Amino acid sequence: MSLPPLVEPAAELTVDEVRRYSRHLIIPDVGMEGQKRLKNAKVLCVGAGGLGSPALMYLAAAGVGTLGIVEFDEVDESNLQRQIIHSQADIGRSKAESARDTVLGINPYVQVNLHKDRLDSSNVMELFAQYDLIVDGTDNFATRYLVNDACVLLNKPYVWGSIYRFDGQASVFWSEHGPCYRCLYPEPPPPGMVPSCAEGGVLGVLCASIGSIQVNEAIKLLAGIGDPLVGRLMIYDALEMTYRQVKVRKDPECAVCGKNPTVTELIDYEAFCGVVSEEAQEAAVGSTITPAQLKEWLEGGEKIELIDVREPNEFEIVAIPGARLVPKNEFLMGNALQDLPQDKRIVLNCKTGVRSAEVLAVLKNAGFADAVHVGGGVIGWVNQIEPEKPVY
Repeated sequence: MSLPPLVEPAAELTVDEVRRYSRHLIIPDVGMEGQKRLKNAKVLCVGAGGLGSPALMYLAAAGVGTLGIVEFDEVDESNLQRQIIHSQADIGRSKAESARDTVLGINPYVQVNLHKDRLDSSNVMELFAQYDLIVDGTDNFATRYLVNDACVLLNKPYVWGSIYRFDGQASVFWSEHGPCYRCLYPEPPPPGMVPSCAEGGVLGVLCASIGSIQVNEAIKLLAGIGDPLVGRLMIYDALEMTYRQVKVRKDPECAVCGKNPTVTELIDYEAFCGVVSEEAQEAAVGSTITPAQLKEWLEGGEKIELIDVREPNEFEIVAIPGARLVPKNEFLMGNALQDLPQDKRIVLNCKTGVRSAEVLAVLKNAGFADAVHVGGGVIGWVNQIEPEKPVY
């Protein structure tokens, strides 16, 4: 389905710009007019991480005239395996500022607008209204639904991408011409059901594969060329090296873009997506200890069974001394309960405390009333107790 160009062309290209974009200009489908449209375009990239890195770099190289960057985080060493817009020298810097410097190094003719606040319901509408197109590079469900709903309410198209381990997905959502994200995923998955990239990992180069597809779709929308991924979900398997497409139809009963929408304004997306289930939150009340408390118990000879509920590959990277590995899924399946000691207090830990809280709820329901979990998990332990150990 071809669509009209999203933006009008700029008045002209300078001599330097003609030299720079000459390989675009000799493509008949792009040409001078298409390049002028890119110059006149304003694109906002949500996130300067795994997907945002290649997206921003290729949008800049392509000659998109104005790039906005929404990013509140700082560069961490663990980012560098995939977030190629940042370098070793940028560790500790604002990701937004680091990304801006790289973008301007690629193309000094691009105007870069920094938005260093966390995107939420209070600022998203005003921010999105300033741009023609949104590129979504977020990695959490709450922000994905926020981006989608704001774009539907503002009638803005956006290019979506998702990555996990070796798998990637991409699509274009534009409620005026096709489905929105909620048509594909009406409800978020249950809390803890889908691991984040921080928990499950991601192949670094996968970010480039999906991020470049996002830019390709952005260029097509801005210039009005080709057949955008509206109404189609592209699925990429890097291990098998396969691409396949799934048709996505507009849902007439969609809560936000359907015939009788029930979501007519922005909502509390953290509550909607439930980062931690209510059961886990309730179980953790009064049953959360600090890394310092755990250290005292270990040194004082308390009768505890320290259980790490992460995955084996995470356990190999770093673990709290004395911990025994029993992955979370073993508890959810019920397989691990019979092996738990009855004469010791169970102490659970994971990476940050989210998965251990979910397992804690399982143990409480199974009668282990005195079980606790470590708030902050292994990351908290390393930061407070053993700073010489690696984190991930």
